[in-house]
Amino acid sequence: MGHLVRAGTPGLLETAPTRPSPLEGLDGRVRIVAAAVFALVVVSLTHFGPLLAALAGALGVMLLARLPVRRTLRRVVTMDSFIILMIAMLPFTAPGEPLFTLFGFPASREGFVQAAMIALKANAVVLMAMALLAAIEPVAFGRALARLGAPERLVHLIQFNIRYIDVLDQEYRRLRVAMRARGFRPANARHTYVSFGYLIGMMLIRALERSERILAAMKCRGFTGRLYLEADERIRAADLGFAAALGAFGAGLLAWEVMLRAAAH
Repeated sequence: MGHLVRAGTPGLLETAPTRPSPLEGLDGRVRIVAAAVFALVVVSLTHFGPLLAALAGALGVMLLARLPVRRTLRRVVTMDSFIILMIAMLPFTAPGEPLFTLFGFPASREGFVQAAMIALKANAVVLMAMALLAAIEPVAFGRALARLGAPERLVHLIQFNIRYIDVLDQEYRRLRVAMRARGFRPANARHTYVSFGYLIGMMLIRALERSERILAAMKCRGFTGRLYLEADERIRAADLGFAAALGAFGAGLLAWEVMLRAAAH
């Protein structure tokens, strides 16, 4: 997550839109709830037709949000790299009709189907989340969570993480520059592992020291552990219209799924 929140970026992700978007003025609460409901709908789908439609809908919202297409898809591919091993293993671990054998391990048709469904679901959910949440400022994201009734400590934790991940990343880069200035070159050797261990330890120590300084500064400014919201934010007609459109799309996917299940039986 080191690519989150750089200084000067307007949103939660580097994929924030670079030009005005029709979704730009949507309330943060609507964005969060819409992304969560869409994820629940997609996870409940079990047929390829509705799943492909959900993926197409997520791509459409991404284009409507006017995110940079190439950079956004690179983020999605990065996410896929974390689940590729699980997807590749499913055909060889799920029971079912064998299609072929690799090194004595049969690959089942049912395993391939499950792997494809997992990939479609993950990509659809991630694309929709990026399209809806990329442009939200970290502070606005925290306010939206608080107004939705999230615990204050959770909101504080999320906001501090969003804000200080970049600070820790900058500290890491400074330490790496210092290591390179002293002639360190990573290699598959004990010295490299020990050096990276020292690097991690130094990061933890500096993070602890910085957190103590930040807490002291916040207390000097009157922080008592409470989250004070700004002026009341109202749900507007555009928010209701977008929620209704996305809700109708989700209801259509569920209806299609129910019809396919009924036809299968």
